[in-house]
Amino acid sequence: MTKITLVCNAGMSTSLLVSKMNLAAVKSGANVKIRAIAENEFDKYADDTDILLLGPQVGYTLKKMQAKYGAKGIKMAVISSMDYGMMNGEKVLQAALKM
Repeated sequence: MTKITLVCNAGMSTSLLVSKMNLAAVKSGANVKIRAIAENEFDKYADDTDILLLGPQVGYTLKKMQAKYGAKGIKMAVISSMDYGMMNGEKVLQAALKM
């Protein structure tokens, strides 16, 4: 199972995207666990994350996250602003699984 964590300022704006990603995962048969959290909570979830996706509004923290958690082997990226704005769960999931 691939564990995907989405991070934004408060974890709320990514919640809808997580729902749409879960629907896309069910349709495609992807074996994933997806959650949304606030940026300041990631320490608690780092050991249970395979892929970290940052909301565009916290994309500026990518280098900091890579420096802090890169040694854990977590794949990291900033979610496309277009896909985030359109809440395109299918595209975000596909991009994550291709990392």
